[in-house]
Amino acid sequence: MANQEDGISRRAIVGGAAVGIAAAAAAAPALGKPQTPAQGTPPAGLKDPRSAGPKPPFQRQSQPWPGLAGKMNPRPDHGETSYRGSGRLAGRKALITGGDSGMGRAAAIAYAREGADVAINYLPDEEADAREVIDLIRAAGRKGVAIPGDLRSEAFCKKLVDTAIRELGGLDIIVSNAGRQQSHASILDISTEQFDWTMKTNIYAPFWIIKAALPHLQPGSVIIGTTSEQATDPTKDLYDYAMTKAATTNYVRSLSKQLAPKGIRVNGVAPGPIWTPLQVSGGATMEKLENFGGDTPAARPGQPGELAGIYVLLAENGSSYTTGHVYGAAGGNGLP
Repeated sequence: MANQEDGISRRAIVGGAAVGIAAAAAAAPALGKPQTPAQGTPPAGLKDPRSAGPKPPFQRQSQPWPGLAGKMNPRPDHGETSYRGSGRLAGRKALITGGDSGMGRAAAIAYAREGADVAINYLPDEEADAREVIDLIRAAGRKGVAIPGDLRSEAFCKKLVDTAIRELGGLDIIVSNAGRQQSHASILDISTEQFDWTMKTNIYAPFWIIKAALPHLQPGSVIIGTTSEQATDPTKDLYDYAMTKAATTNYVRSLSKQLAPKGIRVNGVAPGPIWTPLQVSGGATMEKLENFGGDTPAARPGQPGELAGIYVLLAENGSSYTTGHVYGAAGGNGLP
């Protein structure tokens, strides 16, 4: 009798549990069960890359070289309000050329918010943009050092490194980002002076800066060059600029092999069409500017802030096995 009662009791319990589970399942939506988002709406935490930046057509606009981000329409997004740090570069000391705008500005903001002290170089004409960057670095609680000057001078490049080391108390990240880009329909339109200007800014300056800094770099230090999709898929109107970016890609790959035994990593970032003052200060024709980035699979140009994470990744200690590589960010076009 006891066994029979036990059996009945067990059946009742199991049966009741089954009913309870079925009822709970039926009631789950009402109790806050996660619902599938409406089609085309990203779930919380996701950002649709298709709408992460403005799309063409853009307003025709022109500025004298070197141009200011603050005067562009629309104004580029360097991550001023969106980038959040997590201490990935705590205690590091960085020098960034072209740190007033574009990818240099995005890297400077990100580095500061990741815990690094940052010195930026820029041309005197870019002071208004540079002041904003220094203010953002200091707002992140880090030391910001402004060092204006023309990188076409070897003497200035040496002074730049010395000043950065003195003001920051050392140096372990170098980002050679400053570049000159001017659109010319024909090689016949490029004067020797213009050609020399591009070469000095884009190729000589990194050479001089790295030479001056190398004796001070300890194992774990990093060098990052900004190259371009133009290095591997050049357009016909950027003859001299594309040459320098091919050279940048090659110096990254060559120098990385030379410095790996010293514990110093060298990598590159290869942007595609990115919305920066380069485009509105002679780097693109008005026709090209209107549809800038529209021919990429993403159907828009990138914003400088969208590359900030790549510069952080290449600088942080967690990427210690990454050297001699070029990371692309071109909206689906080409190879780095």
